[in-house]
Amino acid sequence: MRFISIGECMVELAPDAAGQVMQGFAGDTFNTLWYLRRLRPDVDCGYHTCVGQDALSGRFLDMLRAEGIDTDYVHRRSDRTMGLYMIALKDGERSFSYWRETSAARKLAENRGRLRRTMARADMVYFSGITLAILSDSARLRLFEAIDSARRQGTRVAFDPNLRPALWRSPAEMRRWIMLGADHSDIVLPSFEDEQGHFGDASPAATLARYAAARTVVVKNGPGAIHWREGGESGQVTPVPSAQPVDTTAAGDSFNAGFFATDQLSLPMDSRLTLAARVAGRVIAQRGALVPVTMEDILSSAA
Repeated sequence: MRFISIGECMVELAPDAAGQVMQGFAGDTFNTLWYLRRLRPDVDCGYHTCVGQDALSGRFLDMLRAEGIDTDYVHRRSDRTMGLYMIALKDGERSFSYWRETSAARKLAENRGRLRRTMARADMVYFSGITLAILSDSARLRLFEAIDSARRQGTRVAFDPNLRPALWRSPAEMRRWIMLGADHSDIVLPSFEDEQGHFGDASPAATLARYAAARTVVVKNGPGAIHWREGGESGQVTPVPSAQPVDTTAAGDSFNAGFFATDQLSLPMDSRLTLAARVAGRVIAQRGALVPVTMEDILSSAA
């Protein structure tokens, strides 16, 4: 399977245990791609984004190559660089300060031909609500056009709404584009807490119903029951309780990776979601967005 993620990776400045600031790279679609590559080294992974031509952007590309992630879909621009964010951590929960207005990734859908070439090479494409939020209206439409063309050729499309109202001009604008993103997707992976807060869903079942256009919907629900629907089947899975979280960053991103890692393995949905929840549980037990993990780790922890 060739899996291509579309979105923005940023430079991360994060405090370590001693209070020193460490520099890394993170972003929702990149985090999922990174975890998928760790869980399934046999999957051909690529990242479609834009970065600068500066040294920091070059270090990011070096990181991708070191992880075995294809950089053919990364476009380098001389007029922009990567966005940046700084983390503050309290009681396992993070808050963020962002500098991303001139992020090169905002231009990832400017070239219609480049988008189509990316899609044509993918078995599965993944994007998020943050991917949509950083784009102009016309760029979002170009992205949807390329996605629709690829779907007609058999490419499957996965979407995490990842609701971030601060990135949008208004809540109404966010809701409208998120639903359009879901309408162009085969797989939708919302988080109930976000959906309840911004769409007013009374229950995970209501979230499932609202995303009725997608063939597969998985509603993440923190430590609560995960609700799912695929085709005419539906159900719930309650994950095994995990220890008190140390850092909830990338919980949803790593869950998504665990779900994608079981794609085409002929496993029942309950097993797929149990494994995905186990991946997320391993990640939130440690600090940072990117926590080294392998499929062997996850399977052995279940033994």
